[in-house]
Amino acid sequence: MGENFSTSTLRIIDANLNRLREGIRVVEDICRYYKNSKELSSKLKSLRHLARLNDYTKLLTCRDILNDPLKETTLSEKSRDDIEGIIISNFKRAQESARVLEEILKLNSTKDAETFKQIRYELYNVEKEVLL
Repeated sequence: MGENFSTSTLRIIDANLNRLREGIRVVEDICRYYKNSKELSSKLKSLRHLARLNDYTKLLTCRDILNDPLKETTLSEKSRDDIEGIIISNFKRAQESARVLEEILKLNSTKDAETFKQIRYELYNVEKEVLL
């Protein structure tokens, strides 16, 4: 990861890496335990493992949960109607986070940016497989 990133930029990367992996993990577990799909859960697990960057410690040093202005749960996040709603919201969370990472990482590494672009596109494909 580049030395050129400010603390604020590293916070964006850290938050979105966490959001991306968390969203994938929720859908992965639904595919594994609710749908009993080894194929889908394995695809998602591979994507989750791909969603990494070097220098995790540097990201941790920039994490600032106490001063996050939007850490409170919004009303729409407090309930879900059904499993499909959980799947959709977590795919969207993961896809959006992959897009943020893709854009931010273009500042320093086209290789890393491309990795997150590929994760995002694969999430679009897997979303279709899971929901149809």
